[in-house]
Amino acid sequence: MNSSGSRVQSFSQTEINWDKLDKTKFYVVGAGLFTGVTVALYPVSVVKTRLQVASRDTVERDAFSVIRGLIKTDGIAGLYRGFGTVITGAIPARIIFLTALETTKVAAFRMIEPFKLSEPTQAAIANGVAGMTASVFSQAVFVPIDVISQKLMVQGYSGYAKYNGGWDVARKVIKSDGIRGLYRGFGLSVMTYSPSSAVWWASYGSSQRLIWKLLGRGYELEEAAPSELELVLVQATGGIIAGATASCVTTPLDTIKTRLQVMGHEQRHSAREVVKLLIRDDGWKGLYRGLGPRFFSMSAWGTSMILAYEYLISR
Repeated sequence: MNSSGSRVQSFSQTEINWDKLDKTKFYVVGAGLFTGVTVALYPVSVVKTRLQVASRDTVERDAFSVIRGLIKTDGIAGLYRGFGTVITGAIPARIIFLTALETTKVAAFRMIEPFKLSEPTQAAIANGVAGMTASVFSQAVFVPIDVISQKLMVQGYSGYAKYNGGWDVARKVIKSDGIRGLYRGFGLSVMTYSPSSAVWWASYGSSQRLIWKLLGRGYELEEAAPSELELVLVQATGGIIAGATASCVTTPLDTIKTRLQVMGHEQRHSAREVVKLLIRDDGWKGLYRGLGPRFFSMSAWGTSMILAYEYLISR
């Protein structure tokens, strides 16, 4: 039997596959689906960001107290600070990410095929390379969105400045620091999101295969294809495992990056100084501020994206 042919066939049964997508449907319907996920999970990002930038004297030091404080002062709208900026840039950024992800993953699988590695290992390498590459491409759009939206998320909180919307943030940042101000923390963003994306997709790809093996199906799946319910459950479980792994590995970098990006013009801390301040205030656990919301967000985002793929492929 041709192992390459059977392997491609087995991948197509259980994996997200760029070639199976209707591209028009992907870009139109997919944009709507991902917008819906952004709406649902945005409050988690606001809570995570506030936890990461809180000073030692801030009363709200856990997720529930942050939520209570936001709702008390601004109502439900407080949980969506900076949402307009994010939703404007999220669609093109996600399209760039997903396009790069799928095209790179297909190429990576073909490149490592001759090495005859185990399927979990192949999945980890190909998905990891694809995730890292896609993240690098998308950061050109994501970083300015991050800088603006995070400043809006924390405005008036723990001593941070107030703004009159996203344009006001952009204008003031450019006035004080030039265009490069919108890319503050770009290096750390690449260092955060590229490994995060690589770890997520590598963990997802390998864990999915291990789950199939634990279910006694193996991964060649030359018998009957799995049911839709079975497929979705395995992929969702893989997404949760991937979210836990990626958030544990990359939360310290994300915390440092967030602090650098929300600093005002008068604050010029380096990454090293930010680390020292976090350790001084909370010890080493300070680097893991917002871990809970970040884990939930990463797991839910990734799993929702995978389910959205399945929806687009099956319709």
